[in-house]
Amino acid sequence: MELEGSLHLQQQIVRLQALLDTSHKIHSTIELDRVLRSVLQITVRELEMAGAFFTAFPFSYGEIPPRFLLHPPSSDPKRGCFRFPLHDHGGAVLTEMVVITRDGAPLSLYEQDFLENLAIQAAVAIENARYHERTLDIERVKQDLASARDIQRSLLPQSIPNVPGYSIAGRSQTCYEVGGDYLDILPLPSGELMMVVADVAGKGLASALVGSAFRSAYRAIAHSDMDLAEMAAHLNGLHYGEGEESRRRYVTAIFLRFNPKTHTLEVVNAGHNPGLLINGKQKPEMIQASGTPVGMLPISRYATEKYVLVEQAKLLLYTDGLTEVFRGSEEFGQERLLQTFHACRSTDAKVILDSLWQTLDEFSSQESLTDDMTALIIGRQSSGADSHEER
Repeated sequence: MELEGSLHLQQQIVRLQALLDTSHKIHSTIELDRVLRSVLQITVRELEMAGAFFTAFPFSYGEIPPRFLLHPPSSDPKRGCFRFPLHDHGGAVLTEMVVITRDGAPLSLYEQDFLENLAIQAAVAIENARYHERTLDIERVKQDLASARDIQRSLLPQSIPNVPGYSIAGRSQTCYEVGGDYLDILPLPSGELMMVVADVAGKGLASALVGSAFRSAYRAIAHSDMDLAEMAAHLNGLHYGEGEESRRRYVTAIFLRFNPKTHTLEVVNAGHNPGLLINGKQKPEMIQASGTPVGMLPISRYATEKYVLVEQAKLLLYTDGLTEVFRGSEEFGQERLLQTFHACRSTDAKVILDSLWQTLDEFSSQESLTDDMTALIIGRQSSGADSHEER
């Protein structure tokens, strides 16, 4: 009896050592393919089985005997076929390991116990490998988005033309890595400036891709002889023609042609937020939309508004991210934006932008942006005014 007890203890020690060695082998990698291959090799080599494979989506793996391809086997000890389900931490079946013994032999208690423990270890290793794969995928996406963000930032005006007697500045922030807001300033050979502030419907990468296509189309025709209304109509047709997905991501835009020599400003508002103009009148003017957003309808007509900027005139173009800032359920809104813009006495565009952003930060209870925010300011300074005029 004493000898039998000693032998039984030794067998238990050998069994536990084998399980420990198996666990080390399985958990030595976090690559899913190597985990699965290791489990099958252990099954066949250590237990001298005729074959082993994983079946059931998504981990069908290994050399599956032809007779099992169309009709996956059920556990049939008489045929030497045994199935061991692998469960995730929530109890759901990840896959099943099918083990085929030699000559249809039954499993011994030791083999049965070994394979059940192997299935538990394999399930943990598979989950770890899947988590690792997801982590790598997320990191790749993050790197791609970081590159996309850098590219999108490089597409914004890298320098603002120096226009005597005027102060011009723009600012754009995205709520995600990339966004659908677009801001551009293009000097023309005539000395005029073409400008645009636009907002693609939606947020994120899809809107950024549509915005990039819109930018290419806009820049391709900005140097043409088209007037602004004709150019907006042409862009509308191009965008609508891109297909259903582009139509869902229509673009609100406000286009400018600015002649600093004559102080004249031409504006076309294509379904965008009203431009805010303070131009010597007691009440600020609002430049309303004259047509639908770009790409919403197959045909749309637009009208051009014309202004002459007097001294100390200033214009604000913006996307709705500036008005849709919240403090609880209370929205900042267009009226507050107009009041903030009007209250800032400076005509220095950067000073005005700083004032707007500071007011929005003080108003907001949000920890992060919920929409892209873009603004463009043009200010005409008084004769002899310091370009660093304070608020």
